Amino acid sequence: MLNRRRYMWSVLFATLVMLALLAACAGGQQQPQEAQPQVVEVTRIVEVTRVVEQAPEEQIPEGATVIEFWHAFGGGRKLFIQRMVDDFNYTHPGIYVRAEYKGSYRDTLNAAILAAQQGNPPHIVQIFEVGSQLALDSGIFVPFADLAKPEEYQPDDLIEGVANYYNFAGKFYSMPWNSSNPILYYNKDIFRAAGLDPEKPPRTFEEMLDVCEQIVSSGAAKNCVTWPLHSWFFEQWMAVQGAMLANNGNGRDARATEVLLTSDAAKRIVSWWKEMYDKGYYAYSGKLEDWDGSDAIFVSGQAAMEITSTSDVVQRQRDAVANGFELGTSYLPYPGDQEWQGVVVGGASLWLTKDHPPEELQAAKDFIVWFTNTENAIRWHKGTGYFPIRKSAVEVLRQQRWFETNPAYRAAFDQLLQTKANRATQGALMGPFPEIRTIIEQAVEKVLAGEASVDDALAEAKQKADRALEEYNKSIGQ
Repeated sequence: MLNRRRYMWSVLFATLVMLALLAACAGGQQQPQEAQPQVVEVTRIVEVTRVVEQAPEEQIPEGATVIEFWHAFGGGRKLFIQRMVDDFNYTHPGIYVRAEYKGSYRDTLNAAILAAQQGNPPHIVQIFEVGSQLALDSGIFVPFADLAKPEEYQPDDLIEGVANYYNFAGKFYSMPWNSSNPILYYNKDIFRAAGLDPEKPPRTFEEMLDVCEQIVSSGAAKNCVTWPLHSWFFEQWMAVQGAMLANNGNGRDARATEVLLTSDAAKRIVSWWKEMYDKGYYAYSGKLEDWDGSDAIFVSGQAAMEITSTSDVVQRQRDAVANGFELGTSYLPYPGDQEWQGVVVGGASLWLTKDHPPEELQAAKDFIVWFTNTENAIRWHKGTGYFPIRKSAVEVLRQQRWFETNPAYRAAFDQLLQTKANRATQGALMGPFPEIRTIIEQAVEKVLAGEASVDDALAEAKQKADRALEEYNKSIGQ
């Protein structure tokens, strides 16, 4: 028998189908008027969603083991996760998983640590990649590989780039889940209007400057490219040059004690960033870490290109259709005088907290194994744009000719598969990484605003970042 939540999901699905049919019937041939019905449709979806979210909690099956799962996804992804959790609960009556959105990645990790200190931690926590060292040092988690047998989670089936990041000293302390990296999205129609080949997006920093000059001077777009002012892109451009962000093998050979922010690679990145900004080619909202702001600049046609996460493939495709332009995707641009090394896996993994009864830890482990299996890796990839983390999932997608019929996904995945496995692309491990990200972002912000030179801003940022590392390492007795 369907419980109340599954019933409400059925209502939601039926309503969405009805709205889509009504919109299709009403649209006719008047394409310029399509935007208004879409706004109405979104409003109605939100109203229906609120009904689902406000519905009374379903009744927990008698004798079921209850598992708390905290994650950092709101909006449509929150609903997508809930549907998957509902499917698990329906097919595993002995376990009841309760998924809860806890805010941003930083908020979710902080909430989990606080809950553990108060003696009431959730069982499963989604933690972003740069929170890994802090999670390891917190002492509140049990290594996933200590509970799950290799034949259950099949580590050899994980694609290399993902396994490379989350393998800490030969062990998986968490289970990889939502994985991504940055790619270039571009508006092919603007390229054509500027007299550029829409099948040849820029691959290097130098090509980006040339392409942007033609786009802006032709008037095809007000700006050329946008991306959020976020340290993640700086980190990726370090890795793509084969440069370490931290000493001691990016904190992988030994604990990091220095952040390498005054290297030639770092200066190369910020100098190009500044040149792009000064020439009016690069635009951002003026706020740090404003993903939505950059999305709006690109989708509205104010910029011809956007560099952002592969996890936005699904939404960018929808945006392109809604706004009537042809979308292209390509690799992350890199300094042309450097050998391309590849990118670092972004996203997050699933961690198990300790100090729960054995039967609860086993149930939580069983959920994670199910949640990340081949079938669900495919489901998650198609629904969100995050990578299918398993080789077996990739093989199924290839048999389905998925990448041929959905070319926007191909650049993202090929970029990861062609990444060279080394300490640079494995990514840095640092305890205060979230704090260091903010330090880097503020340094770039100063440079763009003309408040400091590249050398001075990075030197100051290095001092602050090294101090943060020193204080953190002392706090944990290192």
